[in-house]
Amino acid sequence: MSSVDTHTHHGYITDKDRYLNRLKRIEGQARGISRMVDEEKYCIDILTQISALKSALEAVAVGLLDDHLKHCVVDAARAGGEEADQKIKEASDAIARLVRS
Repeated sequence: MSSVDTHTHHGYITDKDRYLNRLKRIEGQARGISRMVDEEKYCIDILTQISALKSALEAVAVGLLDDHLKHCVVDAARAGGEEADQKIKEASDAIARLVRS
């Protein structure tokens, strides 16, 4: 959670159920990969599933970032001042982390 949380809800709140469903599917994918390793499945098949899992997580991250920009950052920009600067820095830092990963 951010150190600058002045809103009572987050931008993703309207899509919370959709995010939770996607994350549950991702959990299932991760368990499936563990099962594949346990069952000594072919390496390339496991790597393919890892790639799919990574893509699914990245899609959730991009969605959350988009919601953050559309709601939290826009609201802070309208208010201006230090809060706007902090929200923009948070978004830039989050983008940098996603690009590095």
